[in-house]
Amino acid sequence: MITIDFKRLDIHPGDRILDIGCGEGRHIVKACQQKGTICVGADFGFKNLVETKKKVAFHQSINDFNCRCIDLSCMDITCLPFDDGSFDHVICSEVLEHIPDDKKAISEIIRILKPGKTLSVSVPRFGPEKICWLLSDTYFNANMGHVRIYKKTRLIKAIESFGVKFFGSHYAHSIHTPFWWLKCLVGPDRTDSKPVNLYHRLLVWDLMKKPLLTKFIDKLLNPILGKSLVLYFKKP
Repeated sequence: MITIDFKRLDIHPGDRILDIGCGEGRHIVKACQQKGTICVGADFGFKNLVETKKKVAFHQSINDFNCRCIDLSCMDITCLPFDDGSFDHVICSEVLEHIPDDKKAISEIIRILKPGKTLSVSVPRFGPEKICWLLSDTYFNANMGHVRIYKKTRLIKAIESFGVKFFGSHYAHSIHTPFWWLKCLVGPDRTDSKPVNLYHRLLVWDLMKKPLLTKFIDKLLNPILGKSLVLYFKKP
């Protein structure tokens, strides 16, 4: 499930891309499919990196990558082991809502970004996320915990205060929003709910088959129901 629109990043051969908080590898795999890139996938969770390594190995086995090299590392977003201006593109997708000191995290990902290059950030959208919190007392503790809900304007201003300029946004994954509402309604930790399991099968089918119908519905509903808010910045 790709959240970031790579067409907005203006990637060139030789560009260095960091996917910080890479999770199980969805965006680092996409980064490695860009011609001539040098890619780093990083996450605080070692188990996530193990899953990412499996995905990377699979895509390498089918010659699906165009990158020059890839590295996977375990690291803390609030203390990144890179020099200033090390990367042409930094991707930070569904990460900041987990970080207690998000200002430190933002300052770090901007510090390592080269001047003139792009930062892509996605977080859960305020409306759908707020409903999840209201439906379940345990939802925000799932997936390492959500410590806050962001409003678009405030987040843009917070990120811009560290010296980058906002240049675009969109919403993503509207068809995932009802799934999370349903999951929160029955209990986020339950695995025996037939409606939730059926909806999950639908989402997996959509991810694997990429039918035009669900793609159209998702795009149509994103402005209203999009689960993720995606923001793009450039460092002067």
